[in-house]
Amino acid sequence: MKQIFLIEDDLSLINGLTFAIQKGGYGLTVARTSTQAELLWKDGRFDLVILDVALPDGSGFDICKKIRAASTVPVLFLTAADEETDIVMGLDIGADDYMTKPFKLAVLMSKINALLRRSGNFNDGGEETEYHSGGIRVLLLKGEVYRDGKRLDVTAGEYKLLCLLMENPDRVLSPEQILSRLWDCDEKYINNNTLTVYIRRLRTKIEDNPDKPERIVTVRGMGYKWSTEKRGV
Repeated sequence: MKQIFLIEDDLSLINGLTFAIQKGGYGLTVARTSTQAELLWKDGRFDLVILDVALPDGSGFDICKKIRAASTVPVLFLTAADEETDIVMGLDIGADDYMTKPFKLAVLMSKINALLRRSGNFNDGGEETEYHSGGIRVLLLKGEVYRDGKRLDVTAGEYKLLCLLMENPDRVLSPEQILSRLWDCDEKYINNNTLTVYIRRLRTKIEDNPDKPERIVTVRGMGYKWSTEKRGV
């Protein structure tokens, strides 16, 4: 049984989500404060984390950062913080999705199912344990990225984008394909402009010259591809 970790302080919402999540066939652990969340996280093994931004004793953003420092478990923000800056920040520090309140329960359950399905496909995807191309090495089991032997500090969003590109070498992926694979958030915020920002940030970390990229190549009018022509790989 997949285990979900809910970090939320609203008791009425907790009761409703508990019923829906358990009816969906998942196990559930609940924390109502940041302090409680940290203790339960250390003691448990979870397949998905759902958390609010505003907690009585801290911020969900800080919890997400700590989780991302130790794990690649899918993270879904479920919060009333609906400003564009909040949504982009949540994704940038490592969330896989961001859903604002009020919300439809059926949509939330669809997102939960999708995140768990993607995580399962990624973790169980054949015998491959790493990608290696153009001096970039991705260790899938550890969630680490190296450039010419030096470990890079990448966000969860950048990591997922890099993995998607590298698992499709020399194949052009349209912005729509990339967005649909990586993010389910409201397209009002997660759109081509947001993707352009992620591409630019990732290029600054993996390219010798970000202004003249050789690994993540733009195919005008079509999208992006991971080029294996660099260094004869």
